[in-house]
Amino acid sequence: MSTEDENKDAAADDPFAGWAEALEEQKRTEDKPADAEQGGPLSGEPVRPFSGGSDGTVNDINMVLDIPVQLSVELGRTKVPIKYILQLAQGSVVELDALAGEPMDVLVNGYLIAQGEVVVVNDKFGIRLTDVVTPSERLRRVSRG
Repeated sequence: MSTEDENKDAAADDPFAGWAEALEEQKRTEDKPADAEQGGPLSGEPVRPFSGGSDGTVNDINMVLDIPVQLSVELGRTKVPIKYILQLAQGSVVELDALAGEPMDVLVNGYLIAQGEVVVVNDKFGIRLTDVVTPSERLRRVSRG
């Protein structure tokens, strides 16, 4: 069985395995020696706020599991002039760029993490995730932002 298959099996058992894998990937990337032209922080040894043995990644992720984040679902967007905003009244309709039936973006602190479809559960709206961004891609997007 390949390492990739083992990782998929582990991810099915542990919902946080993907995050641990992404953190490991990030550490491997940081451990690669920087080119002399690029330099590192202060052109010295990189600073690591958390250190530990083989279970260091698990301890690191456990430290952030209870941090609250803002999860939002975006129905669509549009750009309008201010005069249009001033003319809005009860019953006005604002046309969005999203098409009906199109998946909605699920954002955490403004970063796309998934897409999904609207569902109604016990008279409340919810979203059923249809496509989830991989943990390593999430980290890449956050580091770019």
